[in-house]
Amino acid sequence: MPLLNIGESTLYYSVKGNGVPIVFIHPPLLTSANFHYQSEDLSKEFKVITFDIRGHGKSGSSKQNITYPLIADDIVRLLDHLEIDKAYLCGYSTGGGVVLEFLLTQPGRALGGIIISGMSEVKDLYLQQKIKLAARISNWKALSLLSFAISWGNSNKREIYQKLYKEAVKGDPDNIHQYYNFSLHYNCTDQLNKIHLPVLLIYGEKDRSFHKYAQILHQKLPHNNLILLQEEKHQIPTKAAEKLNKMIMEHLHTIDDFHS
Repeated sequence: MPLLNIGESTLYYSVKGNGVPIVFIHPPLLTSANFHYQSEDLSKEFKVITFDIRGHGKSGSSKQNITYPLIADDIVRLLDHLEIDKAYLCGYSTGGGVVLEFLLTQPGRALGGIIISGMSEVKDLYLQQKIKLAARISNWKALSLLSFAISWGNSNKREIYQKLYKEAVKGDPDNIHQYYNFSLHYNCTDQLNKIHLPVLLIYGEKDRSFHKYAQILHQKLPHNNLILLQEEKHQIPTKAAEKLNKMIMEHLHTIDDFHS
C-alpha cells in the first residue's frame, strides 16, 4: 500500500496509467474510492492520481486542522514525490473548493482545473444546514451512520456502496469534522478573476440547488467551460461516470490540441 510520509501523518495514494496527470480530490468523509470509475477508465489515456486526504480512509490522522490550504500543500508534496511538475486538479463537491484554492495559490504546479458539482462559497441556507448537520454528526463520533448515508447516496450499485462505506468508516472523526467546517466558511469568489488557467465545470441538470454555484464560477472564472449533464443530479463521479469521463477526455484533448 503506497504511503507518503508527510511529517506527522501519512498520505495514502494510488497512481494508475500514463500520460498527462490528473489529481482527484474527494469531499469530507468520502475517500479516493469515490473515483473508482475515473481510475478505471481515464487511466487508459491519462495518469490518474487519487489520494485520501489526511484523516480519511487509509491516510493517517492529522494533528493540524484539515483546511484547503493544508490539502493543497499535501498535493504539492505528492506531486514532488511522484516527480510531476504540473497536473490537472479535479475536485468533486467541496473538493472543487480545494481545486480553486490550488489554482489560486499554486498556479505554477497546475495545468488547469476540473470542478464537479463544486462551489467557491456556501451561500444558501439549505447547503449551510446540510454541511452543518454532517459536521455535527461527525463530531458526535457517529461515523457509521454518516458513512452509511453518504456512501449510499453516492452509490450506483451494491459493490460501490460497500467499497465507499468500508473506506469512509476508517476516517478520523475530528479531521472529518474539520474538513466539513472549513468547507462551510471558505469563500474565494472575489478572487476567481485571478485564475487564468482553463477550468471545466460539470454539474447535473437536476442538481438545481447547485446551479447558482455553477453560474458564479461560469461568470467569474476568466477561462471556463460549463457543462450541464442532462438527467443527472449531484453524485456525478459514480452515478454518471460514463458521461463524466467522456467530458473530461474531450476537454483535455481540446486543451492539448490548443497548446500543440
